[in-house]
Amino acid sequence: MTLFAVVVTTTAAAAWVVVVAGFQAAAPPPGEYYRRGPVRFAEAVVVTGVGVVSALGTQESNEFWEKLTSGETGIGRVEEQIPDVERFACQIGAEVKDFDAKKWFANPKTANSNDRYTHFAMAAARMAVDDAALPPPNEDEARRRGVLIGSAFGGMGTIERELARMKDRGPRKVSPFAIPSMLANTASGIVGIELGYKGPNFAVLSACASGSHAIGEAFHSIRRGEADVVVAGGSEAAITELMYAGFGAMKAMCTKYNDDPASASRPFDKDRAGFVQGEGAGVVVLETLSHARARNARIYAELKGYGATCDAHHITSPEPTGAGLAQCLRMALDAGGVSPTDVGYVNAHGTSTPYNDKFETMALRTVFGDHADHLKVSSTKGATGHTLGAAGGIEAVATVLALHAGHLPPTINLQTPDPDCDLDYVPHAAVPKADFSAAISENLGFGGHNAALLFARY
Repeated sequence: MTLFAVVVTTTAAAAWVVVVAGFQAAAPPPGEYYRRGPVRFAEAVVVTGVGVVSALGTQESNEFWEKLTSGETGIGRVEEQIPDVERFACQIGAEVKDFDAKKWFANPKTANSNDRYTHFAMAAARMAVDDAALPPPNEDEARRRGVLIGSAFGGMGTIERELARMKDRGPRKVSPFAIPSMLANTASGIVGIELGYKGPNFAVLSACASGSHAIGEAFHSIRRGEADVVVAGGSEAAITELMYAGFGAMKAMCTKYNDDPASASRPFDKDRAGFVQGEGAGVVVLETLSHARARNARIYAELKGYGATCDAHHITSPEPTGAGLAQCLRMALDAGGVSPTDVGYVNAHGTSTPYNDKFETMALRTVFGDHADHLKVSSTKGATGHTLGAAGGIEAVATVLALHAGHLPPTINLQTPDPDCDLDYVPHAAVPKADFSAAISENLGFGGHNAALLFARY
């Protein structure tokens, strides 16, 4: 059988197309992605919209970004979600307060049958779509638009509430909405229903790496030619009694700063004493470059690479040399065809726990070598708290906005340098007018999961 191929390349679009008849053609260059079959396609993927719900506020009016770069924090004493928080060893968190869920649904009653984590996801998704100025789809367009929302715990509030209701009032009193509300894929499903998007739609669950993995898998879906647009990110609403009891039993949460909540989350600081839990959602709109250009969309950045690995070491503790994360970072750089020296900023996982911050620093030094001393690295968890499955979504938004604005958010509360954490962590104050062309957002999750997203200035 005759084998022939036509190859079309477009440098500006960073795109190539291969059409073959017969057997499999030669593999694409390193860093390219393709789909098996008669048509193979790969094109640049760009970010055209962002949305955030957080303790700092939302991105609806730039409140999130303005407070983040001004060094404010959303961490305080927990009040709304756990009224009797004094029973717990950790009594602080980054709560989303005064949140009106109903305004984000076509029918406000829909909010009543969904968990708080779905409320956050829906709000962030609508913000992102509105920010992208993406019009509602027709039937053909709907099939080319997808949704991938990650979460570590899904409807934890629903689980605890309905279990208590069953014990107090009997099984017949459990809500008929209990099961769909608690599922960790419901946020993706509801966002798809509300927006009318009929393309790839599922949830990614990898603990605190969920949001980053969701965005990375959305990137792959677009590069494989399965969708033109994907709304992707993470959402979490796990400031609940069971979560505070469970993490407290693990000694993972910060209990040292109950009387000084604003100082509690201190990534890379010598006196860090555990993470502070937050809640919220972060979502981006990803599009093919051609789709974005065709509608004259504003482009924040290009998503060039994605890495995903496992430490295969321990269910909760990172691998002690940072080898798994280092492999993940290299994977993202290789996929994007970007040299380590081209990266100027890393939005680190930086949980304010002794092991994470040390091992993460080791991984960055392994990958970037001498260039690590020229990197700007910051953790935004001192401001947002650790939002678990939402962290990758919220921090991807922060990274994209940093690239777009050339303005780096700080690591707050870094008062006492730790000899084991010896990079430039942008302490205390933001860096304005930073000159860099590529940035990485990376996250780690229980189970040894690592995820890295490589963004470049467009």
